[in-house]
Amino acid sequence: MQRRGALLGVPGGGRKMAAGDVGELLVPHMPTIRVPRSGDRVYKSECAFSYDSPSSEGGLYVCMNTFLAFGREHVERHFRKTGQSVYMHLKRHVREKVRGASGGALPKRRNSKIFLDLDTDDDLNSDNYEYEDEAKLVIFPDHYEIALPNIEELPALVTIACDAVLNSKSPYRKPDPDTWERELPVSKYANNLTQLDNGVRIPPSGWKCARCDLRENLWLNLTDGSVLCGKWFFDSSGGNGHALEHYRDMGYPLAVKLGTITPDGADVYSFQEEEPVLDPHLAKHLVHFGIDMLHMHGTENGLRDNDIKPRVSEWEVIQETGTKLKPMYGPGYTGLKNLGNSCYLSSVMQAIFSIPEFQRAYVGNLPRIFDHSPLDPTQDFNTQMTKLGHGLLSGQYSKPPVKSELIEQVMKEEHKPQQNGISPRMFKAFVSKSHPEFSSNRQQDAQEFFLHLVNLVERNRIGSENPSDVFRFLVEERTQCCQTRKVRYTERVDYLMQLPVAMEAATNKDELIAYELTRREAEANRRPLPELVRARIPFSACLQAFSEPENVDDFWSSALQAKSAGVKTSRFASFPEYLVVQIKKFTFGLDWVPKKFDVSIDMPDLLDISHLRARGLQPGEEELPDISPPIVIPDDSKDRLMNQLIDPSDIDESSVMQLAEMGFPLEACRKAVYFTGNMGAEVAFNWIIVHMEEPDFAEPLTIPGYGGAASAGASVFGAAGLDNQPPEEVIAIITSMGFPRNQAVQALRATNGNLERALDWIFNHPEFEEDGDFMIEMENNANANIISEAKPEGPRVKDGSGMYELFAFISHMGTSTMSGHYVCHIKKEGRWVIYNDHKVCASERPPKDLGYMYFYRRIPS
Repeated sequence: MQRRGALLGVPGGGRKMAAGDVGELLVPHMPTIRVPRSGDRVYKSECAFSYDSPSSEGGLYVCMNTFLAFGREHVERHFRKTGQSVYMHLKRHVREKVRGASGGALPKRRNSKIFLDLDTDDDLNSDNYEYEDEAKLVIFPDHYEIALPNIEELPALVTIACDAVLNSKSPYRKPDPDTWERELPVSKYANNLTQLDNGVRIPPSGWKCARCDLRENLWLNLTDGSVLCGKWFFDSSGGNGHALEHYRDMGYPLAVKLGTITPDGADVYSFQEEEPVLDPHLAKHLVHFGIDMLHMHGTENGLRDNDIKPRVSEWEVIQETGTKLKPMYGPGYTGLKNLGNSCYLSSVMQAIFSIPEFQRAYVGNLPRIFDHSPLDPTQDFNTQMTKLGHGLLSGQYSKPPVKSELIEQVMKEEHKPQQNGISPRMFKAFVSKSHPEFSSNRQQDAQEFFLHLVNLVERNRIGSENPSDVFRFLVEERTQCCQTRKVRYTERVDYLMQLPVAMEAATNKDELIAYELTRREAEANRRPLPELVRARIPFSACLQAFSEPENVDDFWSSALQAKSAGVKTSRFASFPEYLVVQIKKFTFGLDWVPKKFDVSIDMPDLLDISHLRARGLQPGEEELPDISPPIVIPDDSKDRLMNQLIDPSDIDESSVMQLAEMGFPLEACRKAVYFTGNMGAEVAFNWIIVHMEEPDFAEPLTIPGYGGAASAGASVFGAAGLDNQPPEEVIAIITSMGFPRNQAVQALRATNGNLERALDWIFNHPEFEEDGDFMIEMENNANANIISEAKPEGPRVKDGSGMYELFAFISHMGTSTMSGHYVCHIKKEGRWVIYNDHKVCASERPPKDLGYMYFYRRIPS
């Protein structure tokens, strides 16, 4: 009997093969080794269950059949589940460069064994470090090792497969290189760009083309500071092409589009290279013309008189710039790397995983979720939520530098605490899949992503508990007809409270008026504009605006059955366990350009909304009859679509999400999209209006011919009866594939009757009979769900008192939700902590008055 190699002992340990034995050893495993095909995602930079990478101590193991990657802690699980034996082990050795006598780094040693296109987020461009890559094949369970490359001894197929894996592109890269989302090249003119010393300074607004009167689509030439219009587009918008003419006259190659400049970058175009480009020195090139893109508050251009006092930049206040922030390490203090405009996701997820219910639902169930994950865990929501939660809360990826490193840094006067954080790349790729906005690299609205995440949690429930229930509450809407004075009370589900900004209640109106007059004067005389003055709004005014009446233009009168004006007010029919408050800072100007109110609101640490409790029908009020408007939907109505049903798996989930975010039940939204033939959210909305009074409105989608429910959380076939016995026709399908009947029944029960998931479950559980405890719990949960569906008890809400305390808030810097930056502050262990992407520090001055989303927890009564 040969001794098993010590994989879990010394890193890289294992049994090495003698020459001549390699080919013979691989023969039994040849059918399982694949060459990646077009469309295969090859993961070679990150574990599917953790944030281990080739730079981690144990390296990374890439399955040569599924091309999934696993850290040393998780590769054994994949081997036991799939029986796949051949893995490619990747290890990156990072070391500090050896310095010569003059103090400079010696040339980096060449290494022929490198991982091409390896996405590890390591700072490999640093002048202080070099790296060396090592690859080898490892055969389980004996952990035999075959060093790579090994062309002489390896079979040709294995050599081709190994080369294809090592040269594969990132699985997160856009498949179409021609799309506008492609990675932009760095301009060859950026490094040595000539900039004329002509004294040109660009004001923060009031721009106009130097050759015509256009004030839009303007480009700043980075050589001489000329502001000129861009190209003319097919729809008669754009410009007269004067920027291009200027290039042809002068030969100055680079220009930046005004209005796109943020601390994250800007749109840069190279006339010489005839394409959009990146300018790595953009900040320096803009400062030459008086534009400080890193702060965006034009200090050099601000007026320095006694009437207008420039305020401190929003960017500086929110990020607490200028204060010495102490880095935080350990469990719960792990940052998230910015993937390029991903700070909206990072801020929301930091706040979400500071809530105990989410910690228990995912991290608390880690062994069970990981053990029962599908064959491809990168495509499973609960697995990726658990992975992210564990990465943030475990402390494994947030360790302080050792004492010797700190002493060396202090001696070199280079003390810069390094906080690498973890990369949410795999999580973002999954949760944004098929979403037109979140799947892009553009900045997004944190509030919209929060609702998107809640929707995903709703659709991927773990057992009978749903952590998003802590946000769920009922809103009572009272609508009064202005003609009959009769009222109607309705309830809807919501997950956050939106507060309008009551600008008319600003306490510094005189200062705002003075600023506006100075701004107009400066713009008329083409002088630099003064700093923007921030309006100070009392929180009580915003809260009052929330419950004030608003006009309803399309309210249906019971008397006339025609459109008439009505008045609507909203109150809380239940108070959630966690209250999320959004300050509606974003709006549109008269020119439809998105803008943001620059306001300071005195958000309270303790919040009492008890006075907003719903009261229901009051004495003396007369209720309107329940009459629905005669909305006509297209011919493809519920009845007519019965003969041309779409596949339930093809339901347009983006339309479902749009409807669900309006407050309608998820199952009703799925039915609406299904029965209107995937024609979009607007048509489906009409279906909802017509059918919302039906008794089965919120029940799961039932499709004739499929035999039961077809929803994200239920089966296409459904589980009939309270005994959770799957339909015989579904069992027959599985048994016809050669699986035992008891295994088919158990798999269908575990997956609530979903045929596709049941087959996946069978492949994942070859030892299914030994997994009785989990199956009993799954069956009990499924039965509980069926009973609750048979006896509906209304929306799931956790009502309580209206007293809350602030524990987190997310702030936005920038002019609109499509640009700028998000930062999160969370109160932990009695102190505020700032989460600014990968940097996590103790907060010195938390800017609670500048937040965008606030998270309150209920105070126990």
